[in-house]
Amino acid sequence: MCGAPKQGGALAGIDLSTQTVIQGSVWHDGAPVAGAYVRLLDGTDEFTAEVVTSPEGEFRFFAAPGKWKVRSLAAVGKGERVLDAEVGLNETTIVIE
Repeated sequence: MCGAPKQGGALAGIDLSTQTVIQGSVWHDGAPVAGAYVRLLDGTDEFTAEVVTSPEGEFRFFAAPGKWKVRSLAAVGKGERVLDAEVGLNETTIVIE
């Protein structure tokens, strides 16, 4: 069984002055996508981590500052976003077309 933390929810207890958090949600046709696989790829497109979205379509990763690609794979399709994450909270939305 995967030891990934529960997705979504509050950031209580997380020191955003020292942590780099990448979080967001996956959407399709105006609704959140529950159970989508979200992959975190580094600047060279190497697989780093994967989580499953919450019932509200939310995901969260703890990473290092830098360039990241966040890719979503779901039964309804796929989508991705590229972002330059900095220390603190980095939020993004992946829209599956």
